[in-house]
Amino acid sequence: MATPDPAPTGPRRTFLGLLPLPERNFVAEALRTETVGGVILLVAAVAAVVWANTFGSSYAAVSHFHFGPESLGLHLSVAHWAADGLLAVFFFVAGVELKRELVAGELRDPKAAALPVAAALCGMAVPAVVYTLVNVFGDGSTDGWAVPTATDIAFALAVLAVIGTSLPAALRAFLLTLAVVDDLFAILIIAVFFTEDIDFVALGGAFVGLGVFYLLLRLGVRGWYIYVPLALVVWGLMYNSGIHATIAGVAMGLMLRCTRRDGEDHSPGERVEHLVHPLSAGFAVPVFALFSAGVSLSGGALAGVFSRPETLGVVLGLVAGKTIGVFGGTWLTTRLTRAELNKELAWADVFAVATLAGIGFTVSLLIGELAFAGDDGMINEIKASVLLGSLIAAVLSGVLLKLRVRRYRALSEAEELDEDGSGVPDVYEQDDPAYHLRMAAIHEKKAAEHRRLARLAGAASNKPDSPA
Repeated sequence: MATPDPAPTGPRRTFLGLLPLPERNFVAEALRTETVGGVILLVAAVAAVVWANTFGSSYAAVSHFHFGPESLGLHLSVAHWAADGLLAVFFFVAGVELKRELVAGELRDPKAAALPVAAALCGMAVPAVVYTLVNVFGDGSTDGWAVPTATDIAFALAVLAVIGTSLPAALRAFLLTLAVVDDLFAILIIAVFFTEDIDFVALGGAFVGLGVFYLLLRLGVRGWYIYVPLALVVWGLMYNSGIHATIAGVAMGLMLRCTRRDGEDHSPGERVEHLVHPLSAGFAVPVFALFSAGVSLSGGALAGVFSRPETLGVVLGLVAGKTIGVFGGTWLTTRLTRAELNKELAWADVFAVATLAGIGFTVSLLIGELAFAGDDGMINEIKASVLLGSLIAAVLSGVLLKLRVRRYRALSEAEELDEDGSGVPDVYEQDDPAYHLRMAAIHEKKAAEHRRLARLAGAASNKPDSPA
């Protein structure tokens, strides 16, 4: 009888443990920007719904107003410019973020990357399966299987800002990495499944432009007046090729160098992202939301969400599929990779973040328009289901996160505590002998002050009363 193989040995990895200090600082800065952008996005979405249902004729007139050079094939509507033009800026930033994660972030280490990648993949596969099953058994259209697969990180962080929950850095980093991987696969879905007729001449021109872009970067050529016109040419060629124009933004973002060289405080990718991210989060994505989230609620758009398999599949995919996929993928991967959950957290925290990932907005709306192109009535209902599914996921995650808000606040405060005033949180200095010397001096100073106050209080109590 064969002897069973011995159990794997070696140290267990900690899942959602303390981040390295540089990564923690980067995540904190990135999420601050995303949160502000998410709040603006939330306002834009509400404004779109109000505008579409109060002055619907003007909303439609502005959305369908065409402009642009017709000779170049770019005479597009305002809504079309927002979806294909402005979202290219969003996907450019997504490309830079992905490149940074691959070379300097959580995804550079294959073992560390296994968890967020598996969570993102399962978090996209399960919603697609849920949608497909609902429509197969309900005799609906399976064309929208990709709609509930995307997570909107900005909208998710806006929810966190509204409910006032400060997640520990590790949970925030996990959510951010999850969204970056999610964006990558959403881009691949758009490129592979929503491309029909291809103009190979225009596509070849776009590749030539991307090659020039890459060469200029490697030669160290600087100047926005060179790269911006070149980027517009590449975008125009990619649009006319038949491939979704946002792919051009991703490709250019991935070409930027995101590793720091000697003497550099920031890599070129980090500098460009710092400049472009406010434009993306504060203008491009909110304008897209303004002209894409304008769902007409007349005719029972919301009432019919649960009666049609297409819209029901989107809601269940976002709320149930995302939660089951992200949580299940994470739990299973920790078992297979011998990762150990941070003792300060519980699996309930991972489940709450998984429900937060069910907020699919920007990319879900875009895929909904692509999946049902030409059927305006269905597009309106799919948009309503995306909004409703995201709202349910937001409320559910908000309730779950609020149940642990005191624990999160305590962990966040511990991560931020800098009692010795060194500019570095104490939790990162505990193995430094100089830190313990500084803390001993601080404690001695406090003890001396306490003794002095005690002597003063004692002297005051022994002092005779003044004569009347």
